[in-house]
Amino acid sequence: MMWELLIGDRIYSSWSLRGWLLFEAFGTPVKVTQAPMFSEALAAHLADFGSGSGLVPQMRRDGVVIWDTLAMAETLAEEVPGMWPAAAADRARARAMVAEMHSGFTALRSACPMNMRHVYEGFEPDDAVRRDLDRVEALWSGAPGWLFGDYSIADVFYAPVAMRIAGYGLEVGAEAQAYVERHLAHKAVRRWRAMGIAEHSVQPGYDLDLPTHDWPGTRRPARVATNGPAVNETCPFSGRPVAPDGLAEVDGRVIGFCNSFCRDKVIADAEAWSAVRPLLT
Repeated sequence: MMWELLIGDRIYSSWSLRGWLLFEAFGTPVKVTQAPMFSEALAAHLADFGSGSGLVPQMRRDGVVIWDTLAMAETLAEEVPGMWPAAAADRARARAMVAEMHSGFTALRSACPMNMRHVYEGFEPDDAVRRDLDRVEALWSGAPGWLFGDYSIADVFYAPVAMRIAGYGLEVGAEAQAYVERHLAHKAVRRWRAMGIAEHSVQPGYDLDLPTHDWPGTRRPARVATNGPAVNETCPFSGRPVAPDGLAEVDGRVIGFCNSFCRDKVIADAEAWSAVRPLLT
């Protein structure tokens, strides 16, 4: 039986991103249940999970509920090889880095709540945020691509930190910026953001009164299409018939989907989805 994962808004919930990457980035099947934060729907799901924590993410299987991302990581690592670095010294350091992220960087997290919708212009970090960033840069220093070579749980936990640096236009050195850009290019992160855009959920209090510009990265021109025919008859994700409101025009080609969510996540970032790529050529 596969795990079920409960998450909040993909655009805003940094802890949900960590929980999801623990599955997605390692190819582990999971049933995802998503609901907007602070909603009655999420409250009902939390009550059903029954952990009492009131927070997301949570995962459950066979009556066992785990409500903390560090515990989730260790539980999954017992089942999935390669989630921690192979070398003992690297594993020890990776665990220390993950623990520090799990409990620290409070100034950065408070001043810069994750918002993957756009990039702010003119945000000025205070001294406490700058100290957190200096510590992050020290931890990332010398990384050979991902923090320990191959992608690991350490990268999962620092992915939302990279999203904050990108989203608030925070200045970091060239080495740290390269690591941020590695996350921005990571197909799993791109899929997460695309689904967040497709949720069309805007939470009060997360947007600053600052100018913005588009999220980093190059994406194919895409928009909702009102007329077909589509180049396909069934949705590339579900295999179900194309719905009347499921048409998207991507680079001049009309592609059909089973619902507006599948349509909109492709409009947000078509090349993030391997199932769609054959329809783009």
